[in-house]
Amino acid sequence: MARENYGFTRVAAASPRVWPANPGKNAREILRIASEAQAAGTSVLVFPELSVTGYSCGDLFAQDRLLRGAEEAVGRILDATASNPCLIAIGAPVRFAGRLYNCALILKEGRILGIVPKTYLPNSAEFYEMRWFQGGDMLSEPAETEYAGRRTLIGVRQIFRLGSVTLGVEICQDLWVPVPPCTWAALAGAQLILNLSASNEALCKQDYRRLLVRSTSARLNAVYVYSSCGYGESTQDLVWGGSSIICENGVLLTENTRFGRESSVITADVDIARLENVRARNVNFRDAFGNLPVFALTDAGEPAQTDFDAELLRYVDPHPFVPSGDREELSKRCREILDIQTLGLCTRLEHIGCRTVVIGISGGLDSTLALLVAAMALDKLGWERSRIIGVTMPGFGTSGRTKGNADALMEKLGVTRREISIVPSVTQHLEDIGHPLDVADTTYENAQARERTQILMDLAGQEGGIVIGTGDLSELALGWCTYNGDHMSMYGVNASVPKTLVRTLVKWAAGEYFSDAADVLDDIVATPISPELLPTDASGDIAQVTEDIVGPYELHDFFLYQVMRWGFDPKKVLFLAKKAFSAENRAAGCQCADGSGLEGDVAGSYDEATLRKWLDVFYRRFFSQQFKRSCMPDGPKVGSVSLSPRGDWRMPSDVSSELWRD
Repeated sequence: MARENYGFTRVAAASPRVWPANPGKNAREILRIASEAQAAGTSVLVFPELSVTGYSCGDLFAQDRLLRGAEEAVGRILDATASNPCLIAIGAPVRFAGRLYNCALILKEGRILGIVPKTYLPNSAEFYEMRWFQGGDMLSEPAETEYAGRRTLIGVRQIFRLGSVTLGVEICQDLWVPVPPCTWAALAGAQLILNLSASNEALCKQDYRRLLVRSTSARLNAVYVYSSCGYGESTQDLVWGGSSIICENGVLLTENTRFGRESSVITADVDIARLENVRARNVNFRDAFGNLPVFALTDAGEPAQTDFDAELLRYVDPHPFVPSGDREELSKRCREILDIQTLGLCTRLEHIGCRTVVIGISGGLDSTLALLVAAMALDKLGWERSRIIGVTMPGFGTSGRTKGNADALMEKLGVTRREISIVPSVTQHLEDIGHPLDVADTTYENAQARERTQILMDLAGQEGGIVIGTGDLSELALGWCTYNGDHMSMYGVNASVPKTLVRTLVKWAAGEYFSDAADVLDDIVATPISPELLPTDASGDIAQVTEDIVGPYELHDFFLYQVMRWGFDPKKVLFLAKKAFSAENRAAGCQCADGSGLEGDVAGSYDEATLRKWLDVFYRRFFSQQFKRSCMPDGPKVGSVSLSPRGDWRMPSDVSSELWRD
């Protein structure tokens, strides 16, 4: 029975110990590494340019003995890998029609699937390949040939299909030119680009190499596997550090440590299904075909049966919306997010000629972030913060802790404070509609939310201001808001900020912008999330905890990111959640922001039954609550995921979730 691959493919780049002009020894090292790759469940393994002979053979490439020795060594590699399901890319000099080509040989299970020559030959400074080799543009149309006793195609325009993965190949210098061959291969369908390279070392060259690989993978929405030769190549004039890099859609997944004396292999599990979703949504990619050349497509059979359930060789971030990295990177991201929110509010206020904002302040996370953004916006506009009217509206469930924090925060920020109790008006309203005061049901809760919104709207009208919405992206995704209650405002500054990010932004802002209020902000961050619509307990503490009802926000934010950002199906979302919230994944890299001082966001641990339960809740609520998102107020987009019906997410309000929940 075939294992589920969840759209992943295990790839590896090897930088083996090299013996120049000794194909026999090089072949043995290639086979040793290939055997280990097979045991690890690797589907694609890439070796450096001219890895069978070594790159630095010089004029020996004109010697028949070296060329025959290379062909014999490739034959031994083919025989020895006949039962290895891994697709292996090796480099060798190949003579065809009276010319010598620097080639990549694509091998699988004893076959040569194709021979791809190098298109662009470097011939300046330390490189002089034109002395020996012909450029591959002579073979733009693949032709039949025989090599190492196998019939195959030789030519530049070849791609290879391995299960659901399509591969393109280029060699070293091909990457460095303005329009590399991989561009056409990607447009022809290749999601995985292999580069067999021999790139020598020079000061700062590695930085540029890495940049090239990352940017190419981003531009092509592809995986780029780069392997360069290393120890053992002749150091007569140059040093070969053995650089290996694997990037996916602009993200560096892994790279090796250069300058080692032993062979090195790096391995990564790349997400081909994600790339397909990205390309389908990327209009620039879809429309970039032009005069696309025809590529020969060779079927390479099926990939290795990798057990991704047992081990996934990539870190799955449990908090994908939260900036990660060191303190400097965290500050950069948080500052940019707050700048987007702040500038959005500034622009709206100036555009409509409004100089007053009204915000309902609960002492919770969302209203706190909205208040901080409003304060920063008025500071940017050069207006007094007293133009912010912060309104506390205590009701049946308001706790002393949240009310005290709301008052203290407004005082420290210097905004205008108003307090209007909703208890009398809601009591009268419930009596008017004949609803018992001791029945704390949905009607009881929604009446409070709508009364608060009415107060804010009327107060804004009275003061010539606008109501700033406080609801966040997570609440919109789950529909955890009262329709025409807290669901409504005149501008929602948090509309595309998920709950896990709200917490991080408040914590960061406490240290960077609002240090005078840091003690209050820290306590707000530590307060349980609650709408406070049900009566407090006997001690006056919060009795209604949101995450006990709808589930942990860190899970729902994780689900939202995987579903909205990448379009993954529920089976894959569950698989990724199991990895992200496992103890092993946390040990591998689950951190809030290393060195940032934002402790406390370490991911929880959940068993599969719990993940299934809340994933089902996510899909059920996400589909059933679309009607609220269809008429949500304006608000600034800050990240890659937004649910605005005017931009990022258009969905009927009456679609069933059955297909996903099944």
